[in-house]
Amino acid sequence: MSAVSLTNIVKKFGGFTAVHRMSMEIPDGSFVTLLGPSGCGKTTTLRMIAGLIDPTEGDITIKGQRINEVPIHRRNLGLVFQNYALFPHKTIAENVAFGLKYRSISKADAAKKVKDALELVQLPHVGDRYPKQLSGGQQQRIALARAIVIEPDVLLLDEPLSALDANLREDMRVELKRIQHRIGITTVFVTHDQSEALAMSDRIVVMSNGRVEQIGTPEEVYNTPASEFVSRFLGISNILPATCREVNGTGPALELPHFGEITVPKERAPNVGSAGPAQLVIRAEKLVLTDKAEPADDRIALDGIVEAVDYQGQAARYFVRVGDQQLQAINMIDQRPFAEGAPVSVRFRPRDCAALPGTSQ
Repeated sequence: MSAVSLTNIVKKFGGFTAVHRMSMEIPDGSFVTLLGPSGCGKTTTLRMIAGLIDPTEGDITIKGQRINEVPIHRRNLGLVFQNYALFPHKTIAENVAFGLKYRSISKADAAKKVKDALELVQLPHVGDRYPKQLSGGQQQRIALARAIVIEPDVLLLDEPLSALDANLREDMRVELKRIQHRIGITTVFVTHDQSEALAMSDRIVVMSNGRVEQIGTPEEVYNTPASEFVSRFLGISNILPATCREVNGTGPALELPHFGEITVPKERAPNVGSAGPAQLVIRAEKLVLTDKAEPADDRIALDGIVEAVDYQGQAARYFVRVGDQQLQAINMIDQRPFAEGAPVSVRFRPRDCAALPGTSQ
C-alpha cells in the first residue's frame, strides 16, 4: 500500500513552474529521499505534502485519502526542519509534548509518550533542560522526538542534518535510519547531499529543474543512471561520447576513440536500444590505475598520463589523460599515490560501465 501518492502534481509561482507533472508512489514504511540541487523543486514538493503550500494542479493522497484541501493540522504529519524550530522558553519535555496538547490525551499518557520518545532518541534525562543547554546534535534529536511523539502517518524531514558539522552529520544519519527502522514510519527526506541519500534511502527520487529524472533504489540510480544529469549528480562519473554500432542480446556495442569497442551489459543500458550516438559512463572508482609494467588481467587496459592528483588521505583522485580525454579515477592508496606526470595503465571492466543515449551533435 502506498502511504503517499502524488499524481500529476504541478506547482506554479506566477509564471514560474517549480514542479512539472510529478507523479510517484511512496510505499508504507519506506524511507524515500528527494534528492537534487538547490531550486530543483524538492522542498516545494515536501511542503505540498505537508500542506504548507497548495499544488496548482494534481492530487496528493495519504493513506488513500485525498488531502489537497485538508489543513496541515489535520494531516497527522511529523515535520522536522533544518533549524529545528524548538521553543527556547519551554523545557525539552514541553517541546516534545507540544503536539500532544491539541489531542484528546490524558496528562499521564502524554507524559509516557514524551518519556518513550526521549528514550527512542537516546536522550531520556534531558526533559527538564532548555534547548540552549543542548548541543546541535541533541537539539536535532529533540526535534525528531517532537515529530514522532504524535505517531504521525508520515514523517517529513527537510534537510534536518545540514546545520551539523560533517562528523556529527554522519553519526546522525545512522541514528535517524535506526529510529526509522525501529518504528517503521514512512519517511520523506529532502537533501542535496548524495552521500546522505545513498546511505539512508530505500528509494531515491532524483530531481532537476522541477522534474523527476529517475526514481529507484540507491543501487539503481548510482549504477544505472537514467540520464547524464543523474550520472553527474551522484558521484564522479566519466561520461564519454561514443557510437553504438549495434545492440545484440548481450547489450549495446559502443565504439570510442582510443578505447576500441566495448559491449555494455544490457541491464546497465536500458535506454540504449538502437545504433547511433551514445555515451559511455564509467564511475571514477571503477577505473583502476596500475604501473604500466604490471601484468595484464581481464580488464581493458589503456595507456595514460597522470595530469593532477587530489590527495584525500586513504584515497586519491587522479586526473589522467588518455588520448584526447581527461578521465577521473578514485583509488585507494597502498603506499604512495602516483605522481603528476607518471605513466600509468588505466584499467576497467565493461561490466562496470553504463550507457546512455547520446546526442546527434
